[in-house]
Amino acid sequence: MKQQYGSRNVRRAVIATLAIGAVGLAFINPATALLAQVTPSQPQLGDTLAVTINSTAASTAPTVSLGNRTYPTFPVGNDRFRALLPTTPLDKPGALKLRVSDSNETKELALQLRGRKFPTQSIWLPPGKDQDLSDFEFDRVDAFKKLVTPQKMWSGSFRKPNNGPITTGYGVRRYYNGKFANDYYHRGVDYAGAYGSPIIAPAAGRVALVGQEAKGFVIHGNCIGIDHGQGVESIFLHLSQIKVKNGDMVKAGQVIGALGGTGASTGPHLHWGLYVNGQAVDPVPWRNKGFE
Repeated sequence: MKQQYGSRNVRRAVIATLAIGAVGLAFINPATALLAQVTPSQPQLGDTLAVTINSTAASTAPTVSLGNRTYPTFPVGNDRFRALLPTTPLDKPGALKLRVSDSNETKELALQLRGRKFPTQSIWLPPGKDQDLSDFEFDRVDAFKKLVTPQKMWSGSFRKPNNGPITTGYGVRRYYNGKFANDYYHRGVDYAGAYGSPIIAPAAGRVALVGQEAKGFVIHGNCIGIDHGQGVESIFLHLSQIKVKNGDMVKAGQVIGALGGTGASTGPHLHWGLYVNGQAVDPVPWRNKGFE
């Protein structure tokens, strides 16, 4: 020890310096620190916001609030949690203020939501499919979209559910039979595959909705809803065949049905909608990069 640190006074100075350093580290990185990060850093309308939170001493899982809505977070390991927040074409671009809270503190995050131009389209529906109908199928579908299962069942990027070309992208505004549909945007992506071509699950999950045109699903037609967990759901409309049943666990790439033209459809195609906490988001980022 004498050779390393020298005299007693020098050794005392070294010990004091080490003690000051330890106090400094504790101040810079307190046990109650709440840190948060949002990706993408420059989101646009339709993007899913991933809010990742480091909360080292909270007794409960953090929450994230935007406007008057609060979103749950789920653990992703090492004192880290994540919330997924939807944005849609109906949102107002501009400044967003997110509030991140745990049992110890609350912090605000500010970011800019960029605008985005969406095309318009005119749709002419045949007689009988452009009228007000029973709420039966919409109540079923709305209940499905509200699912928030704690378990994360997907892994990696989502797959393309059909090999046909995309004919209508996400976010398109529409005129139905000449009348502009207020507060409407195309809540998914349409694929013009061959009639009867396979529809696959884009990611793993549990079948939580099966609707049949013959049993009242006049608009959605034969449809399947998959719960991927943590507020993320896929829905597939206008099918000619359904090859799964409620409660089935499906894997990414598994055939779940066949493309058709049932329901309010002007021709054979697949409509794939992706929902995050009840709102339809753009599926493209989920296919390109994914959300682990």
